[in-house]
Formats: sequence, structure tokens, C-alpha cells
Amino acid sequence: MENTHHNSILRLTIAPAQAIDAEVQKTAERYMQTLLDEMNHIGVLTIELFETENGLVVNEMAPRVHNSGHWSIEGANTSQFENHIRAITGQPLGDTTPTHQFSAMVNIIGKIGKIDTVLSMANAHLHLYDKAERINRKLGHINITANSEQELNDSIQQLQEFLPEG
Repeated sequence: MENTHHNSILRLTIAPAQAIDAEVQKTAERYMQTLLDEMNHIGVLTIELFETENGLVVNEMAPRVHNSGHWSIEGANTSQFENHIRAITGQPLGDTTPTHQFSAMVNIIGKIGKIDTVLSMANAHLHLYDKAERINRKLGHINITANSEQELNDSIQQLQEFLPEG
């Protein structure tokens, strides 16, 4: 996945990543595989890496579901949430194959805003957390599924009011 942060808050996740160099992707996958092998880990594990001038730097490691994987609710055959429950209850893990060529997750931060835009989009799925509005608070997220990069970009453009300016 490719994450975009604003003021240290995850704002947008795109799956699969679109603007990542193939060598950087291979390095990230090698880091993840090495960690999984060394820990003998089964289940959901997220490593959030920042791409810097000096290479990849680990920002966060979470042996649980993570905001950057919320797209999988509608975007994968088995979501990170279902696989987490399967893993901790000793059940077989589910197929994580994407259900669409592209998916995205837009965090709703601080203010819920005009959700009619989201509800009118056939490929957008609204998830609200029933939290009071407050500056920088994650109030929910919007998942988008798309069958082309253009459809994905058009959908993200329709949701610009939920993303920070600039």
C-alpha cells in the first residue's frame, strides 16, 4: 500500500501502491518477509515504512489490524479484520486476493462533513466510528474500489473535501 500523511496523520491509502520504485517495493517486501519468518508470525502484521533519502525507515509496527489496511474491508476477499479474528482463534487464514484492481481508504479527520457525496458514489463505502468531532480525531473512513487507475483517481477527486489541501 502507499500511504499519504498530513500533519503526522494517515489521510489516504492506495492499494496497490502506484508511485513506488520497484526496488523500494522489493526491499519493503524483504523486510516484511524477514520479520515474519524471524517471529514465526501468523496473522495480521503491519509495518509502516517511510521512504527517505537514506532508504526505508520503519515508522510503526503493529501486530494487529491497522488503519492502512482498512481498504481490505471491501477491497479484498478476506479483510484484515476477519483474518485477525481467524488468526487469534486458530482458524485458517482467508484469501486476501483483491476484489478489484485498485482500492483506497480516505480517513475522515476532525469533521464528518458532507457524507451525501460518499453515499451517492456506487464504489464508495462509508464507515463512521460514532465519535464526536474534534480537531485531528479519526472519525471514520471511506473505502473506494475501482477497476482502473482512472476510476480510482476520479473517485478520490470526488472526495477532495475529506482530504487536506495541498
